[in-house]
Amino acid sequence: MLEQNRIPQQVNHIHLIAVCGTAMGALAAMLKELGYRVTGSDQNVYPPMSTFLAERSIAVYNGFSEKNLSEAPDLVVVGNTVSFDNPEAAAVREKKLPFCSMPQAINHFIAAGKKPIVVTGTHGKTTTSALIAWILETAGLSPSFVIGGIVNDFSANCRLGTGPYIVLEGDEYDTAYFDKGPKFLHYPARIGVLTGVEFDHADIYRDLAHVQSAFGRFVASLAPEAQLLAASGQDNLAPVLEGGRCRILRYGWGIEDDWSAGRVSIAPPWTGFEVLRQGRPHAVFRTRMMGEHNLTNILAAAAAADAAGIAPADVAAALQTFSGIRRRQEIRGVKNGVAVMDDFAHHPTAVKETIRAVRPFFPAGRVIAVFEPRTNSSMRSVFQEIYPACFDEADLVCIRKPPLLSKIPEGERFSSEKLAADLKHRGKDAYFFEETGPIVDFIASRARDGDLVLVMSNGGFDNIHERLLEALEK
Repeated sequence: MLEQNRIPQQVNHIHLIAVCGTAMGALAAMLKELGYRVTGSDQNVYPPMSTFLAERSIAVYNGFSEKNLSEAPDLVVVGNTVSFDNPEAAAVREKKLPFCSMPQAINHFIAAGKKPIVVTGTHGKTTTSALIAWILETAGLSPSFVIGGIVNDFSANCRLGTGPYIVLEGDEYDTAYFDKGPKFLHYPARIGVLTGVEFDHADIYRDLAHVQSAFGRFVASLAPEAQLLAASGQDNLAPVLEGGRCRILRYGWGIEDDWSAGRVSIAPPWTGFEVLRQGRPHAVFRTRMMGEHNLTNILAAAAAADAAGIAPADVAAALQTFSGIRRRQEIRGVKNGVAVMDDFAHHPTAVKETIRAVRPFFPAGRVIAVFEPRTNSSMRSVFQEIYPACFDEADLVCIRKPPLLSKIPEGERFSSEKLAADLKHRGKDAYFFEETGPIVDFIASRARDGDLVLVMSNGGFDNIHERLLEALEK
């Protein structure tokens, strides 16, 4: 560890390198709200983040340079996209300026004096975190939170609340160039949630065992007085939970689980379901969220709320009013009876569960699945043989060539063309596309009243959602 990786006692001016990332921008805004002088720099300074920061009078330098540190800030926060040889990071070391990572800054400045509720896991972190934050808010507990997506009910992904709790989405991705451990190790959870563990982030994890070891460190770090809510029905979690010293409760779909789902009824747009605690009726909830995976997320949130002393009636009220998260089953518009949905799904499990979730809510039409692999894992061949089965419940499938494939070594690259061919072999109506424009034209010519176009990507996908709505209107 470099000796300047510390937070000094007296801090006034804080500078953030790579400030235009979603989480870094949120941190900058909260530090500004706390009264610190905040500046930042990034190589891609454009709306909406540039506007977000400008509205808060946060000066942002375009590009990385030693000149950005001419005023010698008291502390520099280094984003995890910043490499060792970044000119600004190099200048920080040369000038011997104190610096820290984003999770260190969040823990020191934002979570100080709060009771952290930390949500971890391969899937469902953002949704579960948002649900917990909204339940706390509905119960009058004014939570603070830092979440990896825009929560519609707050119109934000972060907030400084006045209450005792802070909800933190605990990311397993590495922390910074000087700290290759996962971000969640910096958050001392009072209540922890572990939604499950699968292999992901193939650019930093070797295999499933490597991922399990990272989550195992999180579980082992929890204090004996903490409580961990861990998903059930997953063999992958057994070695992760072995070193836990805290109280561990399981949630899932088994009657033997501490928290489990009972009867489920679907009457669009609502899903009603019974929640059991220790096998006995606890509450009956209603939600507009779709799919078994979201009911599982709600179980985790309800269990976390119970650990925070929140009554079932407050949980029920929150679930009925919860309006979701941007890019999670988000309906972007409906034109001529065709709905266009935006979803962040990219891991095979997320793709499969998302398609499965929305299917019952569009009984009169078809599910047209549009998939753009663009994460460091989905652009690799590691999931090549797994993806085909994930589209079984879609009626029509459009697969785009990964736009950033040149980043991946040639022998490790994912083939969208092969995926489309494999889907055809499984009897699916599937097509491969080199570019986004032809996808828009193709769907506009094929979609009909009652259909759902489900767009799955973790990126902007060339503004395909608006382009589809415009084309469908014509």
